[in-house]
Amino acid sequence: MDALLQGMRAVAEPTRLRVLALCAHAELTVTELTQILGQSQPRVSRHLKLLVDAGLLDRFREGTWAFYRLAEQSICAALGRQIVDLIPQDDHVLALDLERLNAIKQNRAEQAAAYFRMSAPKWDEIRKFHIGDSEIEQAIQKLMPPAEIGELLDIGTGTGRMLELYGKSAKRAVGIDMSREMLAVARANLERAGLRNCQVRLGDMYQLPVPSGSFDSVMIHQVLHYADAPGDAILEAARVLRPGGRLIVIDFAPHREESLRVDHAHRRLGFTDTEIANWLKRAGLVAAAPTRLHGDPLTICLWCARRPAVKTAPAHWRSDADERLSPDNKNRSRPQREVS
Repeated sequence: MDALLQGMRAVAEPTRLRVLALCAHAELTVTELTQILGQSQPRVSRHLKLLVDAGLLDRFREGTWAFYRLAEQSICAALGRQIVDLIPQDDHVLALDLERLNAIKQNRAEQAAAYFRMSAPKWDEIRKFHIGDSEIEQAIQKLMPPAEIGELLDIGTGTGRMLELYGKSAKRAVGIDMSREMLAVARANLERAGLRNCQVRLGDMYQLPVPSGSFDSVMIHQVLHYADAPGDAILEAARVLRPGGRLIVIDFAPHREESLRVDHAHRRLGFTDTEIANWLKRAGLVAAAPTRLHGDPLTICLWCARRPAVKTAPAHWRSDADERLSPDNKNRSRPQREVS
């Protein structure tokens, strides 16, 4: 009851209601909200803090930036969605806010497109070594049918292609990447596709910023060959799987293309089935037979494994992320000054 009352008090103010409506349409920084609302940053930050404290907005850091979006899993998350739905679509204040928001989205898309154009030649050079993306995506869908996705985590999401592919079928999808530039591309792609159930976050594959046992499906797509400790990355991916959940690793079979190591920063020139099987076993997963897609000279392998359907996770799988994201610790966290 107290949480619900706090939520209603927090949103009972014109600017905060506008902020709530805007964050239901996109992930926004305090700077972007300041541009839309025409108010000072300290004032907007104060409104954001009240909405976050009330559980109406989620706040995610991305380097020195912080993004805000409508809360998904707090006690007041449903209240926030219902209030946004009650705002008249022909309200002239909201209409002007959304017009300014669209201008920001367009600017984001242009910046993302510029970065993509700069990086595309590098990706095209790698793609020529293996079969087409469409064949790989068809193979992934055979291993992970859309009806069985549930909540999806895409580790190393890059441009968000996997989120675009599975977003419509997933209950919720989160993409993690270390590159802010890539996340900007992914965010623009998801906004263009209208996938409001998908989001991207800055994060490390060895310390995923999500609680243990929180996803039904986890994917590591063409990322493991960049890892210094691929087995540890698989162990961390297994941590966030629910009982019965499924992990799919897509990467290269062993090869001799040294140019990928020299020119494209690949740490590993592919993986053997035995290596992957051992890492999956160490992570407590049960592996299926791998799928191979032969190319010239690179062969793509898809390794799929499930976490056994046990009721409780081993104690050692509880990570720092669980501690950081627990409700008690979240409530004790101190507000930080926005720098974006």
